[in-house]
Amino acid sequence: MTWRLPAEMTQWIRSLSNLLDKRNAFRLLPIFAGICFGQGRRTVSSWLRAAGISDDYEDYYYFLGSLGRKVKSLASLLAAQVAGAIPLGDRVLLALDDTPTKRYGPEVEGAGIHHNPTPGPAQQKLLYGHCWVVLGLVVRHARWGTICLPLLAKLYVRAKDIAKLLPGRRLKFATKLELAAQLAAWAAACLSATGRSLWIVADGAYAKTPFLKQATRAGLVIVSRLRKDAALCSVPKPPRRGQGRGRPRKYGAQRVSLAKRAASRGGWTTAEFTLYGRTVSKTFKLFQATYRPARGLIAVLLVKEDDGSWRAYFCTKADATAVEILEAVADRASLEQVFHDVKEVHGSGQQQLRNLYSNIAAFNLNLWAYTLIELWAWGKTHKALCDRSASPWDDPERRPSHADRRNALRRASIRGEFSALHAARPVTRKFRSLFERVLTLAA
Repeated sequence: MTWRLPAEMTQWIRSLSNLLDKRNAFRLLPIFAGICFGQGRRTVSSWLRAAGISDDYEDYYYFLGSLGRKVKSLASLLAAQVAGAIPLGDRVLLALDDTPTKRYGPEVEGAGIHHNPTPGPAQQKLLYGHCWVVLGLVVRHARWGTICLPLLAKLYVRAKDIAKLLPGRRLKFATKLELAAQLAAWAAACLSATGRSLWIVADGAYAKTPFLKQATRAGLVIVSRLRKDAALCSVPKPPRRGQGRGRPRKYGAQRVSLAKRAASRGGWTTAEFTLYGRTVSKTFKLFQATYRPARGLIAVLLVKEDDGSWRAYFCTKADATAVEILEAVADRASLEQVFHDVKEVHGSGQQQLRNLYSNIAAFNLNLWAYTLIELWAWGKTHKALCDRSASPWDDPERRPSHADRRNALRRASIRGEFSALHAARPVTRKFRSLFERVLTLAA
């Protein structure tokens, strides 16, 4: 017997399971329940234990292996559910980045040596494990600000590690830039029906030709960091009438130096922006240039920092405003928060799986659990999601964390089962008070 998740979340999960083989579709709901209620180290065994699965546990491991081959189809349906459940605003903003998950043991398929983004006090520049390129949908909540809803992750495996895989599990080698381009094209196909302009913001490491070319071709507006030594060209002058035959110039003849533009005292403007949930004043310079990796005209934004340094950003929409560019750059931080939460709250990377496709399924399931929990909590009040009366030192109005929302989901599930029992046989007030105290400890 598994936990009964709230009705709306159960409906979303069952919609996803309709894409699976009918003989195994019923297993998806217990898996999600196990992710939400698992305790301790978040292995698949802890998922199954929390879901009350014991007799046919081996079938669930096989189920994860088959699920890993179908994550793209399920993510497409999840994207449609998200687009229909919450307001998206005037534009659809997507965030893209990569993150590693530590693993142990040489028999873990697809694992290898990767760059460590958080080296810590020991300054460990490298780690052993999996590396994931993740795409998320960035949305704005009226009370809680920017939230990123992860949709799909692709596993990056080095070419030397692909050769170690079994023949039936060989992946076609693709760089992170190529995987990011595949995710961008997939998102454009899934979200084009919204009728809104599609924007994608990525780290500066993705501002290169393999990604920019494919994402632009898919119809996405790209925002990213720009190298200070980027090879920019001026905007070409429009051809004069009767100039002659031939295609007009696409790139200007003069080089544009960002360092000289930043050192120039003229052209700077100061305005207020809402970034990271706060209103701040920024001094910036916005102009147009041409950039070969972006295949044409771009908007370039130089921003002065408080310490006197400057940063450069670009947008493939040449008439983009400074507000659109800077807000997109700031909203990308919400994907970094997703990486923290799926590792700390859901224990992503702790599943102790060796099979390649089982690992792909487990990581994407953690991402989808994050998204579904955020969807369930979208319309809930602050009081319904967290109660900090037992912590008077804490700010009672602080935005509920993802852990708060997951715990609220747990409490709602347990209360739902208790209410069903209470309807069949009324209980005393003392027993109900005891139940609430135990519920507070459990969730």
